[in-house]
Amino acid sequence: MDEAGATPRFLADAMLGRLARWLRVLGFDTLYDPAGEDKELVALADAEQRVLLTRDHHLVRFLRPHHPLLLVAEAPLLQLREVIDACQLHPPAELFSRCLLCNQPLRTATAEEAATLVPESIRMLPGQVRRCPNCRRIYWYGSHTRRMHETLISAIPEWFQ
Repeated sequence: MDEAGATPRFLADAMLGRLARWLRVLGFDTLYDPAGEDKELVALADAEQRVLLTRDHHLVRFLRPHHPLLLVAEAPLLQLREVIDACQLHPPAELFSRCLLCNQPLRTATAEEAATLVPESIRMLPGQVRRCPNCRRIYWYGSHTRRMHETLISAIPEWFQ
C-alpha cells in the first residue's frame, strides 16, 4: 500500500463487482474493470500500489501481485467484512462520497443541476444532491440510499454505533 497507516486503495477483479460497489459506497477508492485481463489487473494494481482483491487462487499463485487479498466468501457483504478485517479499515467520515459506477469522488451539484436533473418530488428530501464530474450521474439520499445504509448498518454494526 502507499504509506504506513494510509488508507488502502483497491482494484477488484471481474468476480468482485458487487464488492467494488460496496467499497465505493464506503468511500474507498476501488477500481473495477470486468473486462480486464488478469495480467493487466496485476500490472495496474502493482503500478498504483493497490490491493488486488480476488477469489482467484491461480492469479495470486502464478501472477504474484505485490498486494493481493485472496477472499474466501462468496457473498459481497461477507467479502466486505473480509476486506475490512484484513486491511484494518476504519469507518469513513461519510458514505456515498464516490460514484458507484466510475469511482470518481462526487461533488455537490449546483442549484441549477439539482433543479433541472432531479425529479421535483426528490428536491424536497433532506441531504445534498451530488454529481459525478466524470460520468455526470446524479446522486441523492433517497429510498435506495437509505436501504443501502441500513444494509451496511446490519453488515458492519460496530461502524454505526
